[in-house]
Amino acid sequence: MNEQQVDHIEMSVPAKPEFVGVVRLTVSGIANRLGFTYDDIEDIKIAVAEACTNVVNHAYEDEGLISASFVLHEDRMEIVIADRGQSFDINGLRERLGPVDSTKPVGDLKEGGLGLFLINTLMDKVEINDESGVILMMTKFIHGDEVEKNVDGVPSTQTEQR
Repeated sequence: MNEQQVDHIEMSVPAKPEFVGVVRLTVSGIANRLGFTYDDIEDIKIAVAEACTNVVNHAYEDEGLISASFVLHEDRMEIVIADRGQSFDINGLRERLGPVDSTKPVGDLKEGGLGLFLINTLMDKVEINDESGVILMMTKFIHGDEVEKNVDGVPSTQTEQR
């Protein structure tokens, strides 16, 4: 697959707790097919579940939909979780929460916004648009085993000289 060949998968599910697992399992299958490591797949599943849970808990007063789309590149997956519910003030939330002190016990952390902190920690790139509903764009790069190629062998451009 080259950069021009990008696959795009979309799904919509009711914004109800019982459907968060459906999106989570879907992204797990897609990430596995792309070749993500087990740890990266677990990180992606947690981030997607947090994003969907935010929609379930905060976007709608009554019924609504979670829109999930997955854009598959050779080196990464872009995930968009969107709703058309109530927007929120992301800058205000960031100001209220302030920086997270990793030396403090988890019980001392402020409530609210921890899901976004978790998503930012687990994904490589996160963007939020809150102008019409909330659109959360997350990117995870395929890092593979991160072992340099030709570590045990002679690179093909070098020849043995005697």
